[in-house]
Parts: sequence; structure tokens; C-alpha cells
Amino acid sequence: MIQLDFAKGGGLLPAIAQDWKTGDVLMLAYINEEAWNETLKTGNATYWTRSRQKLWRKGEESGNVQKVKEIYVDCDADTVIFKVEQIGGAACHEGYHSCFFRKYENGELVVVGERVFDPAKVYKK
Repeated sequence: MIQLDFAKGGGLLPAIAQDWKTGDVLMLAYINEEAWNETLKTGNATYWTRSRQKLWRKGEESGNVQKVKEIYVDCDADTVIFKVEQIGGAACHEGYHSCFFRKYENGELVVVGERVFDPAKVYKK
């Protein structure tokens, strides 16, 4: 079994989610060993949410699940890329396909992505 180096990041490793068909970078999150094992077991991307301090099964509230198609591990075994099928079309909790929906231009952030869903309706907050 592959051993990731969770010790380096204080138990957390960066996990990049990338659309397996288009190559679009969808998001960056973190995994701990429990999230890693859950991802391997279920085939769905599972992360560790630093703000809520718990496992985050991507899509558990929104339905926008990430089905893991391939996993890449960097040379130091301390960062992973999940190549995923993004169910529902949006990875971002703000309703965009990618969390990287803004571009830096001339000292400002410009929205370059299109909203896929209204977060107020999906999360009912």
C-alpha cells in the first residue's frame, strides 16, 4: 500500500481536484489520512475541512460529488491530484464550475466563470 507523507504538513496534504476530461483545475483542498482512506474506499473525493475540523465528503450537501477517476502523487508523496468526474457541473461552493473563477487583471479580480447553481438555494443559508 502506498504511504503518503502526512507528517510533513502536520497531518494534512494538499489535494488538487482536476477535471479528468478537460484538465481544468477545479479546487484545492486538504486531506488527512482518514480522508485519503475514505477516498480510496469509496471512489468519491473526501477531504478534511480545516474550518469545520471534520471529514468533508464532497457533494454531501450540494449533490456535486467528485468521482475519482485517477490519482497522481508527487515525487515527495506529500501532494495529490484527484482527476475527477465532477457530478452536477460545479466544484465551487459559490456555484461555479471551478473555485478558480476569478482572474487577476490590472490590480483587480475579474469574474471569468459562469455560475452553475445558486448557492443560496442549494445550501439554504
